[in-house]
Amino acid sequence: MPRAATTKKTKQPRAWQRMISGRRLDLLDPSPFDVEIEDIAHGLARVARWNGQTKGDHAFSVAEHSVVVLEIVDSLYPGLDPKWRLAALLHDAPEYVIGDMISPFKAALGVDYRAFEDRLEAAVHLRYGLPPKMSQEVQRKIKRADTICAYFEATQIAGFTHEESVEFFGRPPAGLEIAIRPLRVKDAQALFLDRFEQTLAEVEETR
Repeated sequence: MPRAATTKKTKQPRAWQRMISGRRLDLLDPSPFDVEIEDIAHGLARVARWNGQTKGDHAFSVAEHSVVVLEIVDSLYPGLDPKWRLAALLHDAPEYVIGDMISPFKAALGVDYRAFEDRLEAAVHLRYGLPPKMSQEVQRKIKRADTICAYFEATQIAGFTHEESVEFFGRPPAGLEIAIRPLRVKDAQALFLDRFEQTLAEVEETR
């Protein structure tokens, strides 16, 4: 008798990430319940801006960048609602999972990458009481601070000339001076956590 045909099961690729906290984050459908700020701080402190192509003994981490962006937001928009300040601090939080992909490569990957990033961002926001998507006004304010920070990073540690930085990021507001000083990993991680705790406490006071 002919042998019955057998079908071999195809093993599905792993689509989750084990975090340092022990949480298992589904990368395709991330849940706010699996998001922990300690994991975010740990990851962002170890992700280098500019693909690590910066001056100094230490990389300039996304954790430290996030703190500087919050400082710029506070300078540009004094009195901003604490929850939007928290959103500014967490604006690059998805990078604790996916890393800091440089802008030209993001553009090359297109919509699918952005949708993946948006799902992670929504999970982080929901975990900490923020709307899954910011209003265009809030996004604009955070993006402006992010771009200003990029200007100072570019000119101080990433080897860009002033002219190149102005071309790509525009001129920073007159009188605004930011010193970019890359920290050790553990110091960047502690700084990010400290700012998060302070800002979250301010958010909770307004609820």
